[in-house]
Amino acid sequence: MAEIGIPLLEKVYYENCPGCRQDQINEKRRGIPFKEFFYIWIVILCTALPISSLFPFLYFMIRDFHIAKSEQDIGFYAGYVGSAFMIGRALTSILGGIIADRCGRKPVIIIGTVSVVVFNTLFGLSTSFWMAISMRFLLGCFNGLLGPIKAYASEVCRKEYQALALSIVSTAGGIGLIIGPALGGFLAQPAEKYPNIFSKKSLFGRFPYFLPCLCISLFALVVSIACYWIPIFSLWAISDRKYGGLSFSSENVGEVLAISGFCLLIFQLFLYSVVEKILGPIMLSRIAAILSIPLLSIYPFIAMLSGFSLTLLINCASVLKNVLSVTVITGMFLLQNNAVPQHQRGAANGISITAMSIFKTMGPAGGGALFAWAQKRQNASFLPGDQIVFFLLIVVEFIGVILTFKPFLTTPNT
Repeated sequence: MAEIGIPLLEKVYYENCPGCRQDQINEKRRGIPFKEFFYIWIVILCTALPISSLFPFLYFMIRDFHIAKSEQDIGFYAGYVGSAFMIGRALTSILGGIIADRCGRKPVIIIGTVSVVVFNTLFGLSTSFWMAISMRFLLGCFNGLLGPIKAYASEVCRKEYQALALSIVSTAGGIGLIIGPALGGFLAQPAEKYPNIFSKKSLFGRFPYFLPCLCISLFALVVSIACYWIPIFSLWAISDRKYGGLSFSSENVGEVLAISGFCLLIFQLFLYSVVEKILGPIMLSRIAAILSIPLLSIYPFIAMLSGFSLTLLINCASVLKNVLSVTVITGMFLLQNNAVPQHQRGAANGISITAMSIFKTMGPAGGGALFAWAQKRQNASFLPGDQIVFFLLIVVEFIGVILTFKPFLTTPNT
């Protein structure tokens, strides 16, 4: 029974409760918490960089391991290395979320950033297929901080800034998923690309894929210290034109993704929050998912172009696809974090990341096998070559659109 004179709906704060202390800070602070948002940005960026940094050079790495019997089989093995990270993350994300709820967000975040320093560095030094896949798996196992950092993002600011906070999460993640491949594309095989700087007998000549991993690991080290205070696309682009690809080099892929990253940053910082206030997260996510379908349908025909028209169209398509993807992800983040109370957000986000990781595990492995199979059926009468790959992506996107309508999707207030 409530005491006389105390409103029934008055929020109660407990002594020595970090969450209560943060809520009190949020009540007094009216502005944007720039410091906390900066921590969110660098942590998510640190987490996202190694996820896709390997894709521009993964094809060449698998080739150098001499495990594939033919050129068409390289995509098959590349898919397993690409999936290893998500398998590990799927196995530990719920545990990471539960630990974050009970022990705090900070320990889980620091463990995740330190794991990037260790296992991403070792991945760059891989000398065999099994070493590469093991390091990626361990990196995923200890990288369960995305759920806790999403919970942290919604807790360190007032409600009116939660959309911005979660937009920062998806923006930093999207930027990392683009800057990572850009680093991989520009810095892999440095002895071949920059012989005046790197000798073939040097460390980077003997381990041609170590330099991009080292750069990311050094950034992760800085983030770890700072936290003390707190495709398929590339496989398709790299493959030969005779198999329906673009015959891009890793450097070409890096250029496209770097341009996409810059444009994505501009969109998220200046446009997303404005459009989200007008349309709402559900409608905006739905529109973005619908627009992704015709965009995916044009990808197989891009390979028919060359020269300036190819460069222009592939950059426009890449920018638009990343903007639409991040728009959908941000909308789902907002819905998810508002669906549960504060003390359950870590676990809820852990469940979400586990489910997402499972599908991201299936994606590269299944996509790699599908890609290898597609390259062997160039003369098929129905959806020849890579057309079958993009057709299945469209089917998945269409299912996602359907799931944004009732009865599949309900808001917390319904």
